[in-house]
Amino acid sequence: MKKAQVLILMGSDSDMPIMQKAQEVLNDFGVNSAVKICSAHRSPNFLHKLMEEYKDADVFIAGAGMAAHLAGVVRSLTVKPVIGVPLNSGALKGVDALLSTVQMPSGMPVATVAIDGAKNAGFLALQILALNDAALTQKLADYRVKMENDVIGKNK
Repeated sequence: MKKAQVLILMGSDSDMPIMQKAQEVLNDFGVNSAVKICSAHRSPNFLHKLMEEYKDADVFIAGAGMAAHLAGVVRSLTVKPVIGVPLNSGALKGVDALLSTVQMPSGMPVATVAIDGAKNAGFLALQILALNDAALTQKLADYRVKMENDVIGKNK
């Protein structure tokens, strides 16, 4: 099996419709990823096991709602880039998750995208990987041109 360059984690299977958008972006650009369900609170031992199993991944994406500790715990277990996706859930509609994800202590940053922004988490992971991959850099540049052409085409 090919090494997962990106490990995508989510706190619950109910998060899958949002979090699979990150995997779709990665798949579209030919980047191998793995998706796992793992709660920072309900299955901490399993999270530690996954982090050991995927220690060779280059980037980690973690989506969680409410207290949203998953990205922070992942950060504590790796020195590699971690992207947090705060998820819309609970009474505060994801604002609590956004604040929990973005307010990390000094020296332990988690890159944070918008509430339910898994698609952008996928693109941010691509940009990180492209730092050492000229072919991926070109694919991203080509995608930018396509986006611009799509916008221009809508004016016809």
